[in-house]
Amino acid sequence: MSEQSSPLIQTISDKPRKPEWLKVKLPIGEEYRKVREIVSEHKLNTICASGNCPNMGECWGAGTATFMILGNICTRSCGFCAVATGRPLHVDSDEPSRVAESVKLMKVKHCVITSVDRDDLKDGGSFIWVETIKAIREISPGTTLETLIPDFQGKWENLQRVIDIAPEIISHNLETVRRLTKQVRVQAKYDRSLEVLKRISGAGVRTKSGVMLGLGEKYSEVLETMEDLLASGVSILTLGQYLQPTRSHLPVAAFIHPDEFAEYKKIGLEKGFRYVESGPLVRSSYHAEKHMF
Repeated sequence: MSEQSSPLIQTISDKPRKPEWLKVKLPIGEEYRKVREIVSEHKLNTICASGNCPNMGECWGAGTATFMILGNICTRSCGFCAVATGRPLHVDSDEPSRVAESVKLMKVKHCVITSVDRDDLKDGGSFIWVETIKAIREISPGTTLETLIPDFQGKWENLQRVIDIAPEIISHNLETVRRLTKQVRVQAKYDRSLEVLKRISGAGVRTKSGVMLGLGEKYSEVLETMEDLLASGVSILTLGQYLQPTRSHLPVAAFIHPDEFAEYKKIGLEKGFRYVESGPLVRSSYHAEKHMF
């Protein structure tokens, strides 16, 4: 695999056409309809809808969803993310109970929770994180939990609150390679994210992270990122294709062929990750229930 370009990479023009392997079916089916009704009735936010996830039809059709707490307006302006940026609304203290009730109604066995960044809050939203996990456990004690958390601006007491409540998996996405971090994650820092992951794994919690490909990263940089994640104690890695949400977001630099994703999976497992989910349509919560090894 060449450092500069791979025969498996399809570079694109200003008006790219998605390759066949990136086309997905429209969400349909009775289970999808039921989940949509529950989400709407309880006034919940899901990253599935807010993030324009290509797997929404598949996951919702299976009766699962990733809940997004603390509103649907983020204080950060990452170049890749479809979630709205702006001044968030007030914190909804009833949200934890609504999420928990929906988890029960949907009979979710493994629940993924994520959030917008709330840099406007002194606690970074960590108290709502804790209350949401407590509420789910109270009425759905058999449900396992994965939390996809922000970096809390490196305010470690806020991170520690989530660690102390001990969800089965704590995930924090590195998103891209070191060189591209400033461009892709404007208010984030590569090393700060690694420190978040180190603190999670150091507490003995199963640790997970995700990286997007197709933003202009080099092959060697992807391997270097794998090494950094392993050194931080990450045992679960997800790799997926970046897709431009709107024209105002970062453009796709390349479409990565499924064979190359398969190669990265092989390399990741050989390097020592316990689980690697790698493919064009993979997102951090895709097949999350399989990560409970």
